[in-house]
Parts: sequence; C-alpha cells; structure tokens
Amino acid sequence: MELGFVVAGLAVGCVVGLTGVGGGSLMTPILLWFGITPATAVGTDLLYAALTKAGGVVVHHRQRHVDWRLVGWLAAGSVPASLLTLALLSRLGPSQALDGVFRFMLGVALLLTATAILGKPWLLRHVPSRWRDAPFAAMRPALWATGAVLGVLVTLSSIGAGALGTLALFLILPALPTTRLVGSEIAHAVPLTLVAGIGHAGLGHIDWSLLVNLLAGSLPGIWLGSHLSHRLHDGWLRPALAVMLAFIGARLVV
Repeated sequence: MELGFVVAGLAVGCVVGLTGVGGGSLMTPILLWFGITPATAVGTDLLYAALTKAGGVVVHHRQRHVDWRLVGWLAAGSVPASLLTLALLSRLGPSQALDGVFRFMLGVALLLTATAILGKPWLLRHVPSRWRDAPFAAMRPALWATGAVLGVLVTLSSIGAGALGTLALFLILPALPTTRLVGSEIAHAVPLTLVAGIGHAGLGHIDWSLLVNLLAGSLPGIWLGSHLSHRLHDGWLRPALAVMLAFIGARLVV
C-alpha cells in the first residue's frame, strides 16, 4: 500500500467533510502532482467519486433530501453526453495523445469551480425573481441542458459535479430547499461519475491499486471531517481553497 496516496485520500476526505467542496477538484490536481498521467488521474478519480458518494446518497435518501424527478432530468442530459464524450475519446487515440486535452479541461474545470465557490453569494442575490415562482415543468429544459454540460465537463476532467452542479441548481430552482438541492446533486453525481468511470476503465485509464489506496484514506477522512465541521468556521477555508484551485487551474490552462 502506497502511504502517500493513503495520506492524500485522508486529507482530501477530511476537507470534503469539512467544507463540502468536491473531492475531484482537490484529488485530481494532487494525483498530477504525484506524477500520475492526466488520463489516469481523471479516470481513477471518477470511480473514486462514484464509490465515495454512493454512501451519501443512501443517507440523503433516508432523510428525504433527494428529489428524484430532478435527478432524472439531470441524468437524462449528463449520461448520454458522457457516453458521447467517451465514444469520441475512444476514436482520438491512446491516452498519451489525450493528456493535453485532459490537462486543459482540468484547468478550465478548476477555474470554473473556484469562480462558483467565490461568486455563489453574489449570483444567488441576483437570481431573477420570476424564477422563484416558476413551476418545475418550466425548468426541465434548463435541467437537461445543465446535465449535458456537466456530462461533458465531468467526463473530461472528473470535476464539476459538486460545486458547479449545486450552484446551477441553486440558480435554476432557487425555491427548492437547500438540503434537497444538495442531496439531489449528490444523487445525480453517482450515476454520472460511475458511467464515466466505467467508460474510462474500458479505455485503460484506471489504476486499480491507486483507487484502493485513495479509498483507504478518504473514507475515514470524510468521517473525521464531518465530525469536525461544527467546530471550524469555513468562512476562510472555502475562499482559500477557491484561490488555490484558481491558481492551479490557471497553471494547467496556460
């Protein structure tokens, strides 16, 4: 067992438990720092995300925090988009030839995630008032389109299902309780990351021993962070993370 990867999983799991910031936005850059190729980092992190979030879906479902209509419309856009993206990747050649694409998309996703974290309060204050009273049926096209965008972005970067997906839902359905928005986005992230992860496995982009090491650290890390979250104020932690993600994203894009 590689101790460094276990410690990385522990650290990322703890931060996710403390702040709720998506693990992919932290884990994938760490894997690149360890020297993992971009294709393998993205593919392995997708299955890692699917497995770690599956337990959260069970908890949110039991607490009735999942709107399955919402999950269905998001998945109707994201899963086909992910499959189409995987089909395109399979035609473009070996993972080595795609590393530049993955690296660039990682940078874009990190910049968007940092913007979502920092800009969320401002965006929520400027949600059009007519959206607050709009019926669910009127927002179905927006949900489908959001899912499609997330499907492409997550498949190419493993990032976006958390911070970006949740922010999009806040803007589309501002009247829905926060707990149901968060629970629904976690529920949607599982099939998306699972489909994308299995697709990457078929392309040879998964390091199975790495996946086991990350899970060995992250599962207790999430438990620890969740139990410490009430003792720490994330008013400074989340902006600090956003600045760090923006810096890493800019480096990858440039």
